[in-house]
Amino acid sequence: MKNAKIETKCVQGGYRPKNGEPREVPIYQSTTFKYDTSEDMGKLFDLEASGYFYTRLQNPTNDLVAAKICELEGGTAAMLTSSGQAASFFAVFNICSCGDHVVSSSSIYGGTYNLFAVTMKRMGIDFTFVAPDCTEEELAAAFRPNTKAVFGETIANPALTVLDIEKFARAAHAHGVPLIVDNTFATPVNCRPFEWGADIVTHSTTKYMDGHGAAVGGCIVDSGRFDWMAHAEKFPGLCTPDESYHGIVYAERFGKEGAFITKATAQLMRDFGSIQAPQNAFILNLGLESLHVRMRRHCENALAVASYLQREDRVSWVTYPSLPGDRYYETAQKYLPGGSCGVVSFGIKGGRKAAENFMKHLKIASIATHVADARTCCLHPASATHRQMNDAELAAAGVSPDLIRFSCGLENSEDLIADIKQALDAAFAE
Repeated sequence: MKNAKIETKCVQGGYRPKNGEPREVPIYQSTTFKYDTSEDMGKLFDLEASGYFYTRLQNPTNDLVAAKICELEGGTAAMLTSSGQAASFFAVFNICSCGDHVVSSSSIYGGTYNLFAVTMKRMGIDFTFVAPDCTEEELAAAFRPNTKAVFGETIANPALTVLDIEKFARAAHAHGVPLIVDNTFATPVNCRPFEWGADIVTHSTTKYMDGHGAAVGGCIVDSGRFDWMAHAEKFPGLCTPDESYHGIVYAERFGKEGAFITKATAQLMRDFGSIQAPQNAFILNLGLESLHVRMRRHCENALAVASYLQREDRVSWVTYPSLPGDRYYETAQKYLPGGSCGVVSFGIKGGRKAAENFMKHLKIASIATHVADARTCCLHPASATHRQMNDAELAAAGVSPDLIRFSCGLENSEDLIADIKQALDAAFAE
């Protein structure tokens, strides 16, 4: 499957049933696993053998689905988590501890910003947020001697800024740290960050990968290319003995290809237990099988809606990376030539109040905190996902008070445009 096209990997990646085995990924709905001897189980606790002993750490269903996402991204190891938030937390906390520092793009999902700027700050991990459009000099100036990682989103939610992955990767590697990229909005169908220099990729699988609002989940994928031992002084958790596993050194035992995910599973999943339910992993796999088909339709609908909004006099501005003339159009053409995502951000003339009023009149589009769904949904981030931010923080994240996030589903684009038009008519008639 290594050389198979992305469409084939969506359908058949990860799971290779043998003669007489189930064609569909089986659901291992069990918390525990039986062994004949204590010695057999002991080898698992010593990380000397592969296998399963408790679903809080690992489950076969999850691993099969993670393997598919790993193939899609072109990585060497992957793990599922209970949510996209858990994936972002694990990806950073796996290499950071109290007293460490991370450089992050300021244009990221509001929940991730809160995780970094508030919760992880209380854990003693400091974050410096830089504009995604910063110069290379400005980006370099954000680093400190204790910087351990760089973080960004391929397509930011909901600002729709497109990360210059190569620029951020160069800066990260020049300072001996990995680049972590949240690839949720683009999915590996439209962008594979490893091909542009990223080292770790995260996903909220709740979004396009599931695609139907049925199962919350997340995923972390390792490129297997970052040389942890070359920067051993920066990453003691990977490069020095772990006494909770009899002194194992992850980077030595599992190499570049497996150290990161093994440590995240053996340590973080063991202690935090933020694992995806096997039933959710099964549902996720069903979504993955049609991901390549759905992403094409999402992008077609979004471009049609964005083009209409660009012509609409009652709309003050429109942002969509694949729309000619968009601020990030050229960057999107580089990293996302086949399409960006199904989300369009725009503002209604009249500001915040007008935006909230417009949304009340939508009939097809649902007001929901969800995004990247088969059904069109709409949100006003300043009063929902980003409401914890002040005006200055909103501006840094690229979220204006009037911003409307319109996530185009799989409906007919003409119906979506008609819904927007009637909502505008009703709102401006009041």
